Amino acid sequence: MLRKSRSSDLKIDTAIILAGGPATRMKPLTDTVPKGLINVLGKPLLQWIVEWLQDYEIRNIVLGVAHMKEKIIGYFKEGSELGVNIKYSVHTVGGGTGEGFRLAIKRHVNRQNFFALNGDQITNLNLGRLEKFHLKHGQIATMVVTNPGCPFGHVRINKSLDVTEFLEKPRCSAAVCNAGIYAFSRDILRYLPNKGDVEKTMFPTLARTRQLKAYAFKGFFTTINTLKDLIEAENELKRLHR
Repeated sequence: MLRKSRSSDLKIDTAIILAGGPATRMKPLTDTVPKGLINVLGKPLLQWIVEWLQDYEIRNIVLGVAHMKEKIIGYFKEGSELGVNIKYSVHTVGGGTGEGFRLAIKRHVNRQNFFALNGDQITNLNLGRLEKFHLKHGQIATMVVTNPGCPFGHVRINKSLDVTEFLEKPRCSAAVCNAGIYAFSRDILRYLPNKGDVEKTMFPTLARTRQLKAYAFKGFFTTINTLKDLIEAENELKRLHR
């Protein structure tokens, strides 16, 4: 994995991963395989995430599944081969992240605080530091935010309009984006919609009432939503594993 040290003193031991979307932007790969089982450098995307959680001894994992759910359940089973305990929460594809998180919490989460994430990112985020930040502030939700990579190369010029340097898709330091990784209090159930995505429904409400904290992260982070993302993620991981 991407981490070099293990953290075994976390108070949070549970995480929800949503892996229910149809991933139409990754066709034709996702015509027969759900996005969570797409290989990233020889390993299914969801396995990268589960192993990262297991590194922090997050052993109780709930997988929210919908599209091609049987294939995900058949691959991970109860999680014992990866040293975790996996339970499954089935939601509808149209229900969005709101329904996915809501049903997973109601069915399988009895902890007051837990991690929740979209199942499409690979990162070396330190979950111990995220937990400490979340518990210290005591809000209903903490959102991990990061500086995204710019999709275009940059050209630097001087005052005389000479081109001085080329930067290949640098980090956009002025931009902050939602990384799709959260720490939630169980009180989040009061705000989760029956259907719809939390980014459009719940989070704006929490932001208006100052119940949403942002945890800034500047380490390795890549999200995979397109075939281009997949190629770039594999190149980044090869570079990190040299």
